[in-house]
Amino acid sequence: MISLSTLSNTHRPDKKVQRIGRGTGSKRGKTCGRGHKGDKARQGYKQRYGHEGGQLPLYRKLPCRGMDAGRFRSEVFAINLGRLDTYYKDGETVSLKSLQEKGIAPRRAPGGLKILSDGELKKKVNIEAAAYSKAAEEKLKKAGISYQQIAIGK
Repeated sequence: MISLSTLSNTHRPDKKVQRIGRGTGSKRGKTCGRGHKGDKARQGYKQRYGHEGGQLPLYRKLPCRGMDAGRFRSEVFAINLGRLDTYYKDGETVSLKSLQEKGIAPRRAPGGLKILSDGELKKKVNIEAAAYSKAAEEKLKKAGISYQQIAIGK
């Protein structure tokens, strides 16, 4: 019977581990490859990223440049037409509020609702969203489903 204890690694040969601190004849004796004194020779030493031994680190010398658009980005809740088909019946209105009531959309979506084109929507529903993908608009026009673009925050 095969168990985890009987398995062996067949893909990679075992790497020979260099043992340190085993006498002066072993290449890694006495100081064990750490050199003499200093922080790096000490037990428990961890090199901090960007640390230059008391010298002002490079990242503090360089000027702060550019802008991060993340401060102004507003999260959009996007949903595909195929998913709307499973959640709604004929005649219902699809909006961010109705999706939140059904427990599908998150409580907070400052960018509003965006409709994407994956899947097919066969039910005649009214859609109120902040944005539509071009392919989704084409599918909705072909299917004759009413949709309107609403301003964010309504």
